Amino acid sequence: MPRVSEVDRHRALGLLQAALPISEVSLRMNVNRTTIFRLRQRVHETDTVSDRPRSGRPRCTTQRQDRNLVRNHLNSRFHSASASSRKTRGRNNQSISANTVRRRLSTSSLRTCRPYIGPILTQRHRHQRTLWAQEHANGVESNGEVSYSVSNLDSALTMLMAVFVYGEEAVKDTKQIALGNTTGGVEHL
Repeated sequence: MPRVSEVDRHRALGLLQAALPISEVSLRMNVNRTTIFRLRQRVHETDTVSDRPRSGRPRCTTQRQDRNLVRNHLNSRFHSASASSRKTRGRNNQSISANTVRRRLSTSSLRTCRPYIGPILTQRHRHQRTLWAQEHANGVESNGEVSYSVSNLDSALTMLMAVFVYGEEAVKDTKQIALGNTTGGVEHL
């Protein structure tokens, strides 16, 4: 039967119960006569206008396993789909694919996530970073000494990231190189 909404099916059934012929109902509904005929036949056999169950490949996981997958991913959000598929055995002890896990999670509006690699910043941290970058954007510190040359805001943010990742001593070495002070030892500014 072509896709006819359930509301339209009930409307067509009402027209049929009002003793209109199938051809008249099909003209009003703008569908083929066979569609209306099959609808009437289905209602006579099953007492419902909904579709009959269709055959298809059986699901490889049970509903209980699906709920368990969702619960496990809610508890550990960074658990990968491939790791879940390796741990979960389907019906008849068969393995399930990572795509099956992703589909089961998507029905619950979940997806597997990769953890963020880098410093996790709060809104306060972001604000402090921006203030620091604006203060150091022209290369002059608050006491008026030129410590290093930073041409724009992006470079200042990059320098700040280097402090978080490599430590303050490594960044000071980089500043010395940027200033052209490459005498053997490390001189602090």
